[in-house]
Amino acid sequence: MGFLKDFKAFLMKGDIVNLATAVIVATAFGNIVKSFTDDILMPPIGMVLNGVDFTELKIVIKEAQPERVVNGETIAAVNAVSINYGNFLQIVLNFIIIGFCIFMVLKMYERTKKKEAAAPAAPPAPSTEEKLLMEIRDLLKSKQ
Repeated sequence: MGFLKDFKAFLMKGDIVNLATAVIVATAFGNIVKSFTDDILMPPIGMVLNGVDFTELKIVIKEAQPERVVNGETIAAVNAVSINYGNFLQIVLNFIIIGFCIFMVLKMYERTKKKEAAAPAAPPAPSTEEKLLMEIRDLLKSKQ
């Protein structure tokens, strides 16, 4: 029973909840950036490169072979073997764009923190000793 109680306490810790929230938000953010690169950024780049779709760039190591009959025996089709470097380039580009977006968000966050820190703090309230000295001063002034 203690194990389940400990596990529940672990799951309900603020750190775990914050981490889960961050993962969900990061996933959504990643989908937004992926859509931005795939649907908005890459089509014009592909057009400039004569209609090249990065995800289709590849080096074919072995060509595909269709199903065929040799000496009355059917030989199964063989899929092509290729290195799909275009998809890799697309994912690297997505990573760079996501990294840049996160960098910009953090920069804006740091600016707001600097503005908060730069705001002058209210002067500290006088200590009890200072209050007593001010009262004594005021009493001396009033007697004169």
